[in-house]
Amino acid sequence: MNTHDLPTRSRGESVKAIVRVVSGNFLEMYDFMVYGYYASAIAHAYFPAKSQYASLLLTLLAFAAGFVMRPVGAVVLGAYIDHHGRRKGLILTLLLMAIGTLLVAAVPGYDRIGVLAPVLVLAGRLLQGFSAGVELGGVSVYLSEIARPGTRGFYCAWQSASQQVAVVFAALLGLLLQHWLTPAQVSDWGWRVPFLVGCLIVPFLFLIRRSLEETESFLARRRPGIDEIFRSMLANSRIVLLGVALVMMTTVSFYLITAYTPTFGSEVLKLSQGDVFVVTLCVGVSNFVWLPLMGALSDRIGRRPLLLACTALALLTAYPTLRWLVAEPDFGRLLTVELWLSFIYASYNGAMVVSLTEIMPEAVRTTGFSLAYSLATTVGGSSLAISQWLIHVTGDRAAPGLWMSFAALCGLVATLWVFGDPRHRDLHRH
Repeated sequence: MNTHDLPTRSRGESVKAIVRVVSGNFLEMYDFMVYGYYASAIAHAYFPAKSQYASLLLTLLAFAAGFVMRPVGAVVLGAYIDHHGRRKGLILTLLLMAIGTLLVAAVPGYDRIGVLAPVLVLAGRLLQGFSAGVELGGVSVYLSEIARPGTRGFYCAWQSASQQVAVVFAALLGLLLQHWLTPAQVSDWGWRVPFLVGCLIVPFLFLIRRSLEETESFLARRRPGIDEIFRSMLANSRIVLLGVALVMMTTVSFYLITAYTPTFGSEVLKLSQGDVFVVTLCVGVSNFVWLPLMGALSDRIGRRPLLLACTALALLTAYPTLRWLVAEPDFGRLLTVELWLSFIYASYNGAMVVSLTEIMPEAVRTTGFSLAYSLATTVGGSSLAISQWLIHVTGDRAAPGLWMSFAALCGLVATLWVFGDPRHRDLHRH
């Protein structure tokens, strides 16, 4: 059955459903952003080492470790959602995320409990990664299945747009802390405040998500068994791998322009914390504006033109723009480069997310989407550590641009391959 043969929601009902489903998406991204923003303070609290570089790298590796659990969560929780329903799975992921957030926020420092501190923080990151493994997939599939005819790209874009609200909120909170507290206070205990704020938001988000209704598309079809889902995943492993390559461009560019910006701006470019938080805030606003616009544009002109144009732009400009920035780093140049990369990221992602929901077989749509996204995010989410390592070993402060160029190449090859298949050429006509 075609999902658009089912009764469609009114515009008001659709808006409410979008807000409800993306609420948990906000928490997932907020947690990841806060960890990235305060990586230096977390390094001091939990990962003391002989050098500042080693301490920061250990912290960023712990950040990356959360992404290792994403594929596991994608398979386990994705199968649960494809079998039991979108609503039940999205409530479960929110609960798991909340537990991980509380664990990271409440653990005493290394100076008080020794090696147990980084172990518990790592456990919290792993739990967050496990739940996040299916959060994006569950949200994207839900949005694609409630979309009104001809608006699937626009609807799916709100999955990523909701994340930008978290980026802006976290950056605003960071600016307020910079205003209210001294740098020493932020490093000592102030960095915990954003994590605790996230914990306080959880009950509100849980109440919102509890009111979700199951999608009509899911209710109308036969529910596959868990074993059937796993067999189908193996049979469709090729499309999952292509999905991984598509998502690489999104995850690498997103984490570079958001979570890594405060560390890159302050530790590498030696700009003030206030400046880099303002830039990060502007990037979040830029992403929020461009994502739904480009999702809607993909509904009109198709996914392929946007995907090809954006990967080509990233290949041509990512490294040169960063070279221009590091030659004479200042607030204006950082803002210009970040907004340009934001435009590329948001334009690509506006078409990519909906494409990924469309190429996955319906019976395993959540599992397939989540696994592809999680595998790519395992690599892309490591961009903070990879970028810091590249700068260290090459001595080139623009080296993160090479990493983004590689991700863009993956996206370009995958786009040509996916849309070279006759079955996928007219995805935007659904």
